[in-house]
Amino acid sequence: MARLVHYSDIENVFDAPERAARLAGQIRALSGPDTLVVGTGDTTAPGVLSLVAKGRHILEFYAATDTALDTFGNHEFDYGPDPLRELVADAPVEFVSANVRDEEGGPFGRSEGVVPWTTRRVDGTRVGFVGLTDPATDSLNPMAAPLSFDEPVTAARKAIADLRTTAGEPDRLVVLSHLGGGDDDLAAALDVDAILGGHVHSRRNEYVHDTLLVRPGVNGETVIEVDLDGSRATATLHEPTGASPYEPLKGTLEARMAAADLDEVIGRVETPIERTGAVVHGGECRVGNFVADAFRWAHDADVGLSNAGGLRQGDPWQGEVTKADLISLIPFEEPVVLVSLSGRELRAVLREMAAPDVDFGEADWWHGHVSNARVVWDATADRLVEATVGGKPIDPDGRYTLATSEYLLHSEHEFPTLQQRHRIGEADIQYEVLADYGREHGIDPAIEGRIEIRNRVEGHPHAE
Repeated sequence: MARLVHYSDIENVFDAPERAARLAGQIRALSGPDTLVVGTGDTTAPGVLSLVAKGRHILEFYAATDTALDTFGNHEFDYGPDPLRELVADAPVEFVSANVRDEEGGPFGRSEGVVPWTTRRVDGTRVGFVGLTDPATDSLNPMAAPLSFDEPVTAARKAIADLRTTAGEPDRLVVLSHLGGGDDDLAAALDVDAILGGHVHSRRNEYVHDTLLVRPGVNGETVIEVDLDGSRATATLHEPTGASPYEPLKGTLEARMAAADLDEVIGRVETPIERTGAVVHGGECRVGNFVADAFRWAHDADVGLSNAGGLRQGDPWQGEVTKADLISLIPFEEPVVLVSLSGRELRAVLREMAAPDVDFGEADWWHGHVSNARVVWDATADRLVEATVGGKPIDPDGRYTLATSEYLLHSEHEFPTLQQRHRIGEADIQYEVLADYGREHGIDPAIEGRIEIRNRVEGHPHAE
């Protein structure tokens, strides 16, 4: 039986060494002589350990799980192209990438061993692999701005043609994808057996145009076992909760965390503060309010705004909350900026919390959290019903200050109204702002009716 073991978007799983070791244990339990272990991006970053080690902690995970192949997610570029090239050169895996181009327009990382396609024999079955990355990565991640990304379908077709010409027709053809919503387009355009996906932080296991499309979620929620035998590929999702932790990895990660010296207690939490995907993308939530309040406090702004996609998921905060916990929530070395907006622009920004142009989320996810503002959204009418600041309706002709992540001034996808021309100030790095705010005000956010979503579809996991 030819099988693949697939993981993706494990991101800050390493900030909880027990959880990371359990994930590795699950992968090892599923592995065998008839399997190949593969990743599909956002495996090296973001997270506390990633920030400290510049992503190189993944080398230990690759070794522990005997991972054979990986491709690039948008977060692989968090520390810039050169550190990634060094990591690729030292990694025990082969990186497969058909559509990432370097600063000169050539294929990224070729001298370090990156290939557009590869073949592996898995229990006697010859399997061809192509790797693809979201072409919006250079706008999603400022550190990837010097690079360019080819249109995925065209790049995949070329890579597959080269594979067949050079190596012959494989028994099975698999795409390692970090395209998110682009997987469906890929399935419609290509004749492949399976697309192992990532980027969107929700699980998936279905067929599109008779092609198997899977995603394992985020932070090691599941490991996917793909069976390549039979008339078409099939998949089983395994949760690692019952797996035995791989103790050597756990010890290594614990030592790295201890060396980082980030155990300062910033505050204490009586009622656990959840930060699952359903919470941060479901509307108003305590952790979102905490971040938005901290951002607004840093600049004494009229409004604070946190993008939900910037809040990394993980275990709930309860009891002592350390600086490492805050970094794990927002592990990006970007400042909190102050922008000046007209009332009309501010209303547009608040409207974009519900309907951004993103391909890394589900269509019904909520994408923002606010401080000193109230938003009422009608999901059925797709309309902003009410928007106030400080309890007063927004004056379209007035001016307002808003504190938010610098990232949103770079990205064209989440809040396109926000641009560099609006920038008027800059505070400290985001997690330092959270720490300063927590030291002064504690960590006890409440649900206050800042965001009301009306007519939400019944049965949706985020339904009120």
